[in-house]
Amino acid sequence: MNKLNISISPHIHCSDSIDRRMWNVVIAMIPALVVALWSFGLPALWTTLLCVVSCLLTEWVVNRFMFHRPLTLTNGSALITGLLLAFNLPCIIPWWMAIIGSIVAIGIAKMSFGGLGCNIWNPALVGRVFLLISFPAAMTTWPTGVESGYDTIAGAAAASGASAHADASTGATLLTYLNSGHANLSEYNFLDMAVGQMNGSLGEVGGIAILIGLAYMLAMRTITWHIPLTVIGSAALFSWAFGGNPLLDIFAGGLLLGAVFMATDYVTSPMTHIGQFIYGFMIGFITIIIRRFGAYPEGMSFAILLMNSFVPLINKYCRPKIFGEKERRVMA
Repeated sequence: MNKLNISISPHIHCSDSIDRRMWNVVIAMIPALVVALWSFGLPALWTTLLCVVSCLLTEWVVNRFMFHRPLTLTNGSALITGLLLAFNLPCIIPWWMAIIGSIVAIGIAKMSFGGLGCNIWNPALVGRVFLLISFPAAMTTWPTGVESGYDTIAGAAAASGASAHADASTGATLLTYLNSGHANLSEYNFLDMAVGQMNGSLGEVGGIAILIGLAYMLAMRTITWHIPLTVIGSAALFSWAFGGNPLLDIFAGGLLLGAVFMATDYVTSPMTHIGQFIYGFMIGFITIIIRRFGAYPEGMSFAILLMNSFVPLINKYCRPKIFGEKERRVMA
């Protein structure tokens, strides 16, 4: 039996809702999706459809046959997870790996904790990291023929270590060359990087498109600026401190994608602005540390998941002021 719980006043009345905010995020992701389709073509569309359909189907199966709960697909959260997972994958990843990643993202990272609002870690990133650890070769195999500002270096690398597949080369991304120590910054075209003319995962190749999505979400008040700008600023600061190029670190890899669409996840990010500053600062710092000194060229996924784990602790020590707390202290 459903009971109506009424809290004490004050009550806030507005037209906002979880569904509305989730669909605003979906709309904000459309420019990045368009750039991915333009850069990689039909393989990008196929991978995206596989992830989205698999995520939707997994959530429906769990709700229908395990939880016996009403349909929750209309709130848009499973669709977002599917899009974000696709954005974190190479467009030529085998179809069955995309399905496995989707099942892990929804079935394990989200629904096993109780569904939307209960998960500890970002579901799409859990699916991505699971695939990266389980199938590292497939997760670092990228399509050839993508025009970019680093064709000279990429061509040399592909010639020295070509994949067995005719349509793919392994490791030919900006971050790989950046961390190899052989990259010459004069060979990089930052405009190409910003508009999607570089290799990488589907969602990380269009920096300008991601920033358009950020502007839309800020205008719609779907998110606040605190987390994305703190992540980007922190990464730029430590990139400069470790002798790197901040602009290259921001636009290469998944830093913008993670800062805008994944670090800002409502469930797995802190509630207060002070907590968000701490959270974003540490994500940027850990990302650059992994990029410079870790075994993986990209550190954004690991940084966000690690800080997701600290969110309960951050919320505990960065609690918002209780309404009326000051007045009660004065009266006491």
